Amino acid sequence: MKRVSLFGYGKTTKALIKLYPHAIFYDDKCVKPFTDENGFKIKPSSDFNPIYSDLEIPSPGIAPSNPLIQKARNLISEYDCFAKESPLCVWISGTNGKTTTTQMMQFLLSDKGSQEGGNIGRPLGELDKQANMWILETSSFTIHYTNKAVPNIYVLLPITPDHLSWHGDMDNYIEAKLKPVAKMREGEIAIIPYTYKDIKTSAHVITYKDENDLAAYFEIEINKVNFKGAFLMDALLAMAVDKILFDRVDYEKINTFVIDPHRQEELCDAKGRLWVNDTKATNLDATIVALKRYKDLHVHLILGGDDKGVDLNELFVYLQTCNVTIYAIGSNKEKLFNLAKEYKVTCNLCKNLIDAVEKIDKNLKDNEVALLSPAAASLDEFTSYAHRGDLFKKTVKEL
Repeated sequence: MKRVSLFGYGKTTKALIKLYPHAIFYDDKCVKPFTDENGFKIKPSSDFNPIYSDLEIPSPGIAPSNPLIQKARNLISEYDCFAKESPLCVWISGTNGKTTTTQMMQFLLSDKGSQEGGNIGRPLGELDKQANMWILETSSFTIHYTNKAVPNIYVLLPITPDHLSWHGDMDNYIEAKLKPVAKMREGEIAIIPYTYKDIKTSAHVITYKDENDLAAYFEIEINKVNFKGAFLMDALLAMAVDKILFDRVDYEKINTFVIDPHRQEELCDAKGRLWVNDTKATNLDATIVALKRYKDLHVHLILGGDDKGVDLNELFVYLQTCNVTIYAIGSNKEKLFNLAKEYKVTCNLCKNLIDAVEKIDKNLKDNEVALLSPAAASLDEFTSYAHRGDLFKKTVKEL
């Protein structure tokens, strides 16, 4: 019997117990060994000995620098576990828009027996292997550890700086995102940004520079798609896969898709002024996209949090072209304040998110917009980006 070690006692690894019922979990948060209510054994990470393990499968978020990964000798990913028995697979990756693109694609293809999963919240171990296809939101973390599995169709959104502290640098991050393309075979299809047109692969590669490029290639009438800003790209990529697989373009159906909260979510306060909850903008590119949507207005921008080691100069170069006032919050607020001073952008230091909303309340005019688009992760002060967004909406509602 193969001795299997699961790194991390979380949703992804728990779902793999169906494949490996005698596996042992090793978790950084475990202090002493215990057996859970299902009879599974959980041990401290320090107890792991590679001599007694034939196979190691990590939770995707565990970084390569973790001692468990360093000790592992037979490391594979969750995706590799299903490489030989999964149905047709569409992987969606990139820096921003993965979740919405995956959801839109599932919305369009559900009538064809598709199931969505991966990073979107449903691990592969919980998906039906008899489904006609899997639509998988795929993180760079997962790809980093994946060496056997490849998608039948790979959809890659633009790549911009993110997770650099995890990957080490931007080159490694890009390499992870492009890794599936290099491994794909003849007959498989990769839709990727034009920047990476020279990548060597046996797959059929379709490149795009922007939304108009995508629409033209797939003969989609862009004026018939109701989504704007960042969501237009998401919709076009979802429609492109529907066109590839089933040669159809369904404008009516895509236009009825409802976007999740926390991404460019507009609301009005008691005075009728516009506030936008874009808390899911956890990197600088997502914030730039949001700013472009409101480029004709003066923007009161709430920035800050855990920036994950990213160089923020690119953001401030763009902010110089905007009519914007910054309200800095979070663990990197001093860095933001100093950069704003260097680039001559108006910036207010705030105690926290509530303080930022209260400061904006005193300054916001009817023809302006208040935008929470932090360009940073939330875990320095919140339990999640949703927690941050919910507090923002609650505070605005109570003004």
